[in-house]
Amino acid sequence: MIDGLARHPGRVYLLLAAYFAVNILLRLASPASLELDEGQQLFLAQWLALGYDSQPPFYNWLQYWVVQLFGDSVLAISLLKNLMLFLSYLLLGLTAHLVIRDRVLAVIATLGLITLPQVGYEAQRDLSHTVAVLFAACMFVFFFFRALKQPNALDYAMAGVAVGIGVLSKYNFVLLPLAAAAALLPDRELRARLFDPRVLLTLVVGAVIVAPHALWFLTHMDEATGRTMGKLTAGSDGRGFDQIGRGILSLAGAIAAHTLPTLIVFAIAFGRTLLESWRAENQWTRLIGRMFAIFLVVLLLLVVFGGASDIKDRWLVPLFFLLPVYLCAKIEASGASFAGASRRFGAIVIAIMVLVPLLLFARAPVLGAMGDYGKQNVPYGPAVDAILASGKDRPSIVLASDHQLAGNLRLHAADISVTIPGYEALTQPYAFDTTHPVLAIWRAKRDGEPAPELNASMRAWLDKAGLAGKDVEVRDMAVPYHYGQDGDVYHFSYAWIYPEP
Repeated sequence: MIDGLARHPGRVYLLLAAYFAVNILLRLASPASLELDEGQQLFLAQWLALGYDSQPPFYNWLQYWVVQLFGDSVLAISLLKNLMLFLSYLLLGLTAHLVIRDRVLAVIATLGLITLPQVGYEAQRDLSHTVAVLFAACMFVFFFFRALKQPNALDYAMAGVAVGIGVLSKYNFVLLPLAAAAALLPDRELRARLFDPRVLLTLVVGAVIVAPHALWFLTHMDEATGRTMGKLTAGSDGRGFDQIGRGILSLAGAIAAHTLPTLIVFAIAFGRTLLESWRAENQWTRLIGRMFAIFLVVLLLLVVFGGASDIKDRWLVPLFFLLPVYLCAKIEASGASFAGASRRFGAIVIAIMVLVPLLLFARAPVLGAMGDYGKQNVPYGPAVDAILASGKDRPSIVLASDHQLAGNLRLHAADISVTIPGYEALTQPYAFDTTHPVLAIWRAKRDGEPAPELNASMRAWLDKAGLAGKDVEVRDMAVPYHYGQDGDVYHFSYAWIYPEP
């Protein structure tokens, strides 16, 4: 298979396009219950803003416009994600052909992206901003490498576009261009590209793209950084040896989780050839290797001096997506024979392309049959319909307890504005009178039992809305799970809240 694709490179992208189309169709055939990131995206797609919360806004902006075209739908969520993933593979494929002469190895490097768990599986399951930063990283590396090979003003400018998109996708993207720049310094020939006057184009274009959000960031720093810093330091009580130990173990675990599956796949496909290529190098493998090393040093410094103790493997995506390209470039540099490797690698890739969509599609019915329910088993649609039918008036706004619930409310009642505590600045003006109540909805307790009380943040929101001290009649809505066992229900609590007449 790989050899045939190498003879006709365009077919690689036809294969990938078909793969992502299948993923879209299977997601549409799955229950209309959104995962965490999916729910957040549909909730935030109500607005177009310079900033929203702890994540930069590039993916949210794209999702907003896709929702304008296709409505608040699963199609809008899945189409954007799979289109961005396809473009990421396309850009990585172009990069692979820049640095790898052997067409078979270039195709393997392109398809090797699917062997990275955060890309091949997690991105399909429920990631959004990580998909955006993968796209930006692939775009940056393509134009960065082009500028190194044959420098011209357009490539320098496009690298700046990629930097701007990357920073607007995830803040940790900034480590990629910094690592790339630092990696050029030891190479006399490539170092000249870094000090080329045209690099100012990269800086200016990137700065112009980032500037509007940067102004928002400076005035909303707590919102933009608080949650991320909380994740970084989760489980840490300070910056002592215990924190450093936890951080180093976390970093090692993240690296292993991100890279080991790909290394295993390449080891199965290439066998001894992979080991023999370990010491082989050329200009491109040295450059990418230095980028990896610099990236890891920065993360280690973040652990030792920044108090980081909980490194997530998805945070490594903006650089370690290059691992398949690096391995294939080293194999080519070794000059070793890899007869049969393409056939074995192709079989593994096809297996992944079959298994990942099937596993994702089968999750809800399999978990339902086991009575161990997942997020797609939660019956948001029937619950929303029943709750809305229980009131005599259409609510002017729905107050939800969390992003995921809010997004699912938008999915099943797109004509009603939805908010959650903390997003008051984004909420549009709404009528609020005796015929336009607030509908508050929150989910069951962790043990599945009803939650009869509004939480503190929802009460605070009602206080700000002028409903302080009102008696709230809390009701329970118990709805059978999607694919659930007989008698198993999911509880939603809700309350219709009217102002005084």
